[in-house]
Amino acid sequence: MPTILPKDADNIPLPALRLKDGAAHTINVTASSARNTNAFDAETKIVSLYATGPVYLKFGSASVTATTNDHYFPEGVYYDVSIGDDKTGHLSHVAAIRASSDCQLFISEKH
Repeated sequence: MPTILPKDADNIPLPALRLKDGAAHTINVTASSARNTNAFDAETKIVSLYATGPVYLKFGSASVTATTNDHYFPEGVYYDVSIGDDKTGHLSHVAAIRASSDCQLFISEKH
């Protein structure tokens, strides 16, 4: 049966995750670091990101702060990121700071 799911190197479809109800976050990204207000659910393993402008990102705990030395994330890209699990540890927040002008970062938890 044909599928439109992404495939791994062995051409096997990868399972798709659902958007988690009530787990959408928006960060208004400015010249000062900002993070998601509510922590990611402990069961969430993947978050999807989309920014309306270029930003720098850093994942961590409730006190995480982003700087312009952190990971660059471009405007207009939809990207999935692992935030850990029981073995590797779970990251509860993401912080962002603008690369050029104020914008928004949209975050969707998946399960």
